[in-house]
Amino acid sequence: MDWTDKIVLVTGGTGSFGRKFVEIILRDYLPGKIIIFSRDELKQHEMRVSGFDHPDLRFFIGDVRDLNRLKRAMQGVDIVVHAAALKQVPACEYNPMEAIKTNILGSSNVIEAALDAGVSKVMALSTDKAVNPINLYGATKLAAEKLFIQSNSYAGGKATRYSTVRYGNVVGSRGSVIPVFLKQRGEKKLTITDERMTRFWITLEQGVEFVIRCIEQMQGGEVFVPKIPSMKVIDLAKVIAPDAQLESIGIRPGEKLHEVLIHEDEARVTVELEDMFVVQPSEAFWFGHAWNEIGQPLPEGFRYASDNNTEWLTLEQVEEIVKAIEIKLMENSYL
Repeated sequence: MDWTDKIVLVTGGTGSFGRKFVEIILRDYLPGKIIIFSRDELKQHEMRVSGFDHPDLRFFIGDVRDLNRLKRAMQGVDIVVHAAALKQVPACEYNPMEAIKTNILGSSNVIEAALDAGVSKVMALSTDKAVNPINLYGATKLAAEKLFIQSNSYAGGKATRYSTVRYGNVVGSRGSVIPVFLKQRGEKKLTITDERMTRFWITLEQGVEFVIRCIEQMQGGEVFVPKIPSMKVIDLAKVIAPDAQLESIGIRPGEKLHEVLIHEDEARVTVELEDMFVVQPSEAFWFGHAWNEIGQPLPEGFRYASDNNTEWLTLEQVEEIVKAIEIKLMENSYL
């Protein structure tokens, strides 16, 4: 796929993913124009003055809850990356209707606006928490996934196609555990929820590159899942502060002991490729099933979870990740 002259719109474009996506796409793919669609004028200003003052960038103030504003923003757009969401689990639990309005109704607005504007490809970002969700955030992202996949049937004879990328925790992102542990290190005591806890890990750069590659390959209706390593949270704590006391505080409400990226029922319609899994649409057979000719079917009962993963980060790899995050946080005065 040639990105040259393509017009790309990124919802939630001032967030961690959006900023890295814009940085990489401008540097390596040379699109015609990128539209940053977000609701916070201060974040847009801060993004612009921090090195994103590029002639091919447009900063468009708007909220995904506003369908008319989305329709205006998508005129002439070729590709939409939907990254806007309320994602902090406690905030979503305390403000459930706000999470529903942004994550579900906002996704519906993105779908409708893209269809009306004749956008070619729409890729939505999901999360491992959408698989067998136990908190409202995960439930809203599951609903958003279903909306995007099933909306391919609404496209009819039009060219608009919708797909989703689902991956695990982004290393060092805002609100993640590494910055918390680094701050606690000076107190010689780290709080962990459970010593058995495991998590999938992916860097921001890896996530962006995976999304770009999936946009290039998508047919519509797929959920793309990268093969990424697991890590024990207790290993992370030991690397950050080997001499610190570990205090187990128990699993928080809405938190899982292990994360799942593909559950057993999805595995029946999923194929495995060298570096990813593709969950094909299970209830419709319009398109999105040509992956059967490329990938391998999964065995009965297959489950891709952070505790049964075949790839694990070594302590040396964890240490390298922590050092890189620490340098980045110090540069941004977070430590």
